[in-house]
Amino acid sequence: MFTRVTRRFFPPRLFLSSSLLILLNGCSTVSPPPPGINKAICWDTLAGWQQDTLSEALPALRQQCPRLSKSQPEWKTICSAIDTLPLTTDDEMRDFFEAHFIPHNIIGTAGKNQGLITGYYEPTLNGSMQPNPRYNYPLYQPPKDMLTVKLGSRFPELKDQRVRGRIEGNTVIPYYSRQEIDNSDSPLKGQEILWVDDADAAFFLHIQGSGRIQLADGSMIGVGYADQNGHPYVAIGKKLIEQGELTREEVSLDTIRQWLSSHPAEADILKNQNPSYVFFNVRKDLEFGPRGSLNVPLTPERSAAVDRKIIPLGTPLWITTTLPGSNETYQRLVFAQDTGGAINGPVRADMFFGRGERAEKLAGEMKQTGSIYALLPKTNQAITAICK
Repeated sequence: MFTRVTRRFFPPRLFLSSSLLILLNGCSTVSPPPPGINKAICWDTLAGWQQDTLSEALPALRQQCPRLSKSQPEWKTICSAIDTLPLTTDDEMRDFFEAHFIPHNIIGTAGKNQGLITGYYEPTLNGSMQPNPRYNYPLYQPPKDMLTVKLGSRFPELKDQRVRGRIEGNTVIPYYSRQEIDNSDSPLKGQEILWVDDADAAFFLHIQGSGRIQLADGSMIGVGYADQNGHPYVAIGKKLIEQGELTREEVSLDTIRQWLSSHPAEADILKNQNPSYVFFNVRKDLEFGPRGSLNVPLTPERSAAVDRKIIPLGTPLWITTTLPGSNETYQRLVFAQDTGGAINGPVRADMFFGRGERAEKLAGEMKQTGSIYALLPKTNQAITAICK
């Protein structure tokens, strides 16, 4: 019907020009929102919000209050309310969040609200305070000769970058890479914290960022992230995919371990493709989880690592995704309390799963598609009226 009308009333050239104009106008007016934290939405559009056991998230919220309330007035008000209100049930927690926060979409590139959700955990390694033939793979403290180069005031684009270096002659050069550190004549000799018995386990400890070391007498020592050598993080799982050794679907912590174990002659070559190197300090509060970038203990399945350039640390997040090997929806309230070298972009989060076999399995296999919503302190009351 439309075709016949256009043929009758529009000359061919005019019809084509008009159609092209309409098409171009449509393209120019419909553009995706910029990546990052986007518009506010109503609580009743947040799928799964009514089902989460929100009372389990209260410890994680309490952990961060002393830090956030010192620097952010809105958080001072929120944290004061936590101390005066009964928040023992899920409904009470739900009412509290709906009274003090507003959910916001987080948008990725091309206007998509779907991104990658991964996981990490706190591993346990075997170690010794002294090296011997079994325990001969060191964990290092931050090196005394490593410089932190602050270039943000001169180059704003480098404000959030890890710039590390060392002095050679009268020149500042990049700090040693993994390959330069992990060799028989390491430049960091004498700066060891302790030694472990598994080179691959030490490598993965660098990725997790913290862990526990069980000594021969049964005692336990905690180690946590202290600094990094300034080199970019490179995922060796991605390298194995590029080399055709594993498919994207096959890559997991377990399959990478198996590959390293079955290719001992090539293992160091592969690991050295990740030049990033982590330095540790000794943790004393073993009864709590490791501390994240917010410097508060992480809470299993309630803390997550994010890109702090996009999501401020301490921000409550609503994550909706699935768990590995399951089509069942996994939706919960978590808090942005950590960062990571591989955690970049708006719709990107790394769930902390805690310690133990379940945590290790979930963290090793987690590479799910999901959505993230930021719950921001309520500063604009207009949205409240709209959502009621």
